[in-house]
Amino acid sequence: MTGKLTLLIGLGAGYVLGARSGRERYEQIVAKAQQFWSDPRVQEKAGQAQQVVQEKAGQAGQAVKEKIGSSSDGSDPYAGAVSSGSASSSGSSQGKLP
Repeated sequence: MTGKLTLLIGLGAGYVLGARSGRERYEQIVAKAQQFWSDPRVQEKAGQAQQVVQEKAGQAGQAVKEKIGSSSDGSDPYAGAVSSGSASSSGSSQGKLP
């Protein structure tokens, strides 16, 4: 669905930018685009798409919170990343504890 919409927008933009029909044709195209966008069916689909995006964003945020919470005891969510990064970057202290 988004691929088709992107294609249509791209074709429309290309036509507008490449057209040599002048201002009158440009105004016709703009009027048609505004008419299309104000169509209740288009607005309904845009609203549905917005709801889906909000739901998916909420789910992704929750998944990130759960992942961070499960990677440590919750006191420092970055503790695992910092300690593993410093052990691999310090080549001179192999096998030695500070």
